[in-house]
Amino acid sequence: MNTELLRLVDSISRDKNIEKDNVFVDLEVAMVTAVNKAFGPTEDCAVTIDRTSGDIQASHNGQSIDVKELGRIAAQTAKQVMIQKIREAERGSIYEEFSERVGTIVTGSVVRYEGGTLIVTLGRTEGFLPRSEQIPGETSHHPGERIRAMILDVREAPSQVKIVLTRSHPDFIRRLFELEVPEVAEKVIEIKALAREAGYRTKVAVSSIDTKVDAVGACVGVRGSRIRNIVDELGGEKIDIVRWNESSQILIANALKPAEVQEIALCFELGRATVVVADDQLSLAIGKRGQNVRLAARLTGWDIDILTPVEYNKGLDLLEKTLRSVEGVDDVLVEKIVTLGLISVSDVEEVGMGPMMTELGLTEPLAQNLVHSASEAAKKVIADKEAAKLLAAAEAANVPEPESTYEVPVEISAEVPAAETESVAAPAVEVPSEKAPMEDE
Repeated sequence: MNTELLRLVDSISRDKNIEKDNVFVDLEVAMVTAVNKAFGPTEDCAVTIDRTSGDIQASHNGQSIDVKELGRIAAQTAKQVMIQKIREAERGSIYEEFSERVGTIVTGSVVRYEGGTLIVTLGRTEGFLPRSEQIPGETSHHPGERIRAMILDVREAPSQVKIVLTRSHPDFIRRLFELEVPEVAEKVIEIKALAREAGYRTKVAVSSIDTKVDAVGACVGVRGSRIRNIVDELGGEKIDIVRWNESSQILIANALKPAEVQEIALCFELGRATVVVADDQLSLAIGKRGQNVRLAARLTGWDIDILTPVEYNKGLDLLEKTLRSVEGVDDVLVEKIVTLGLISVSDVEEVGMGPMMTELGLTEPLAQNLVHSASEAAKKVIADKEAAKLLAAAEAANVPEPESTYEVPVEISAEVPAAETESVAAPAVEVPSEKAPMEDE
């Protein structure tokens, strides 16, 4: 019994995660190559290894041979073939293993940076964290540091299996919630929607299938312990947990928090939600660089316009005035049009005649007149805005004018001393003093 061979096969199988039978097959192929190298190539060459005892039987052109007598060159050939076969089998094993783990979180150790790409060791292989999948603003990682990331993709390259990792993908947040919040992992709490701007802010809408479980409270944890762990993992990225609601109006109001919403008008034809907030809540609703309203729009699936009460009422007044100027329009029809979520003349122009006829049952001529009147009013609004911009630009260009008014007194004062010089010079009577010596002469 060849116990040494059996022990080596078992060790390779465990270390490389390769089936034992595959290792035996690779050994047989390598030995066939060695025999052909030693005795000359032929098709009548066979090598078999007993899977139980490890005994090797080899034949060449029908004659039995002892593989121990193949020589150094043949043995070296067998070794090279064996290494190549095992590497191929290992790549296949790695590809199969990590392909099944796409979308899951793995933990590895930082090895090095290569042109901005972070190389992370994942046991018997390495993962790649490209710069585009790293969290913006995250401090550089040091070799040996432990890091968590999600497997985004697994690609089979000629010489290796490329495992692409990510920390900026929205699903990375989902997996972190599954790790930190048991109710999410058990499907008691469901993440209904998620919008993320990696490194800055994330909004997560959650709901519970159990009335006894508070979805928001469970995700936050006792004194914020659960959400704090996720925030720390993300390097301080802000996370807003929003209570999910099937009503779009309530969901939009929840998504825009901490801003308080006064009114929401939904236009299903345009997929637009017009939200009215108080003047002191406007900057809070929009957020820094529009981040709050942008994430709320992605979370809810609605285009969100934020208006103050003055802007909202101004648009409604112009709309009502424009509609009433059309023959055949009464207060009831105006109310129906506003109920559709059309709160400005530009909305009526953008929606067009179709919804007017199908939803409100208007005749084609009336719908056409409404859209035409709204279009003309919208053009006038745009023209007024452009004129206001030009006027503002002209006023801004004339800002240095106060400096020129300041210089005018300087010029006047320069002339005034000239007049004063004449008046002062007259009493001096320097001319007679010049003439006096002439008289003496």
